[in-house]
Amino acid sequence: MRSRMLCLAMTACGTSIAAPIDRPPSIDVAPVDNLCVTKGAIANQSIAEPTVRAFALDPTASGDAAELAFTYRGDSQAGRALANGQLRRQVGLKLRAANGCNVVYVMWRLDPRPKLEISVKSNPGKRTHDECGADGYIKVRPQQASRVAAFERGQPHLLRAEIVGDALTAWVDGKVAWHGILPPEARALVGPAGLRSDNVALDDVALSAARGRVAAAAQCKRTERED
Repeated sequence: MRSRMLCLAMTACGTSIAAPIDRPPSIDVAPVDNLCVTKGAIANQSIAEPTVRAFALDPTASGDAAELAFTYRGDSQAGRALANGQLRRQVGLKLRAANGCNVVYVMWRLDPRPKLEISVKSNPGKRTHDECGADGYIKVRPQQASRVAAFERGQPHLLRAEIVGDALTAWVDGKVAWHGILPPEARALVGPAGLRSDNVALDDVALSAARGRVAAAAQCKRTERED
């Protein structure tokens, strides 16, 4: 797997990361009415299956900003490992989701400890899981970040993120929790916003996205292989 850590902060690698400066989002988002579920199922705004992937099937929805509302119900009844073999509980946003091989992920993870992890999956010229598998992940180091708690059973939560220029900022429950600079590979990505969940059961699931046309209208196709 091609994976590298980007030390893109102004300070040298290995130094402590500053706490983020809180601010409101600069890009407005609106509810997504038409959601394409490419893997798993979302029924009555609930997720029960161990793996769910979806994106906004709306020609006016941009992939530069999104917000995911959800209530954590607990672990999914069955667990399913990721393509790299890890069994991980997480929920997150997909930004600029050109396809399953080229996308920006903003993931709120429970395992091995609660944290926000931002990564760019970049595989130019590839579109399907059979072509890229779990290759192309670039983990992005924050310039500013704060510790995040595990999402609580029965409590509503909000995960929001936006890309402005090369900078990505993420909010957890209304507070800035992560800010950093994306690698150059992210500039080439064009696609809608979406959501992803692994091994968690969720209620009250609602995705909102920025307005603005993407390069081309996405087609809704189901797949049983997407990571």
